[in-house]
Amino acid sequence: MYSTCLFCNRPLGENTALEEFPVGRRVAFDGTKGRLWVVCRKCERWNLSPIEERWETIEACERIFRDTRMRVSTDNIGMARHPEGLELVRIGAPMRPEFAAWRYGDQFGRRRKRAILYGVGGVAIIGGVAFGGVALGVLSGGVLAQSGNFVNIWINGRTRLKLPTADGKVLKLKQPDLQGARLRAGDHADDWSVILGKGAKQRVFRGDDAGRVAGLIMPKINSSGARSSRVQEAVRAIESAGGPDPYLRSVIATPLSKADEKATIGKLAVPTKLALEMALHEEQERRALEGELKALELSWKAAEEVAAIADDLLLTDETRAFLARYQDRA
Repeated sequence: MYSTCLFCNRPLGENTALEEFPVGRRVAFDGTKGRLWVVCRKCERWNLSPIEERWETIEACERIFRDTRMRVSTDNIGMARHPEGLELVRIGAPMRPEFAAWRYGDQFGRRRKRAILYGVGGVAIIGGVAFGGVALGVLSGGVLAQSGNFVNIWINGRTRLKLPTADGKVLKLKQPDLQGARLRAGDHADDWSVILGKGAKQRVFRGDDAGRVAGLIMPKINSSGARSSRVQEAVRAIESAGGPDPYLRSVIATPLSKADEKATIGKLAVPTKLALEMALHEEQERRALEGELKALELSWKAAEEVAAIADDLLLTDETRAFLARYQDRA
């Protein structure tokens, strides 16, 4: 197999996941038609591999694709990202994406441990300063009793998120701003909004902007993490709803969020907030992958035409018979 792109002459890269075919960081395959391409990451052109190198590699690609948890599919094409970094593009029948609790268990667990350490450290520092002030006669004993309030003031007073807006401005959001964010359903499924602030300072983000803003807000709201049992509750809620997108729509369309103008994200139950972050993350991830898939699908159609011509050139009758048997078996 050549190691550089046939179109731009840039290196195609290497992988260690495919022992039979260590070339490329993105490999596309069609098990039914016996096609195998290496997709150049520089020019995005599809390089058709030599026929003699395809068969074992295609079977290995199919096996790795099925074993990889991170998958997304459309009617014609699917993508999987192997932990090693190899991206597999599968042409053929789609497979349903699988997302499990292990993706989030460690993430929320680490946040929880970090929040506990920061909380204890913050109280210790402020308490130490207050105690020292009392000992020196600078502060009164009542100040020492209020050290916990100082921690809250510090937490609520600092900027937690800098949010760029379409008009070129940057919103500096503090903890009360994040907790006070509201979700509102629109007239149809994709017409929903995130509302920040009140009165003249109120900002409303709709549609794709709503998903982007909510996706940035939720990790800050859930910065304290959660126990594994809470994470499991959140995962079950998403599964019961039928997936991230249906769950997201159900949360947005709840009677509480539509009827109560004071209902905020911060008032949601902990598992609901965790599930909301998961659903937003997976929905954004799915859209990002599908955005790539749409471009890949167009490239695949063009590459398929070239492959069909190239495979028929100079083939003997015995080779054509072998290809027919392989395609029937696939």
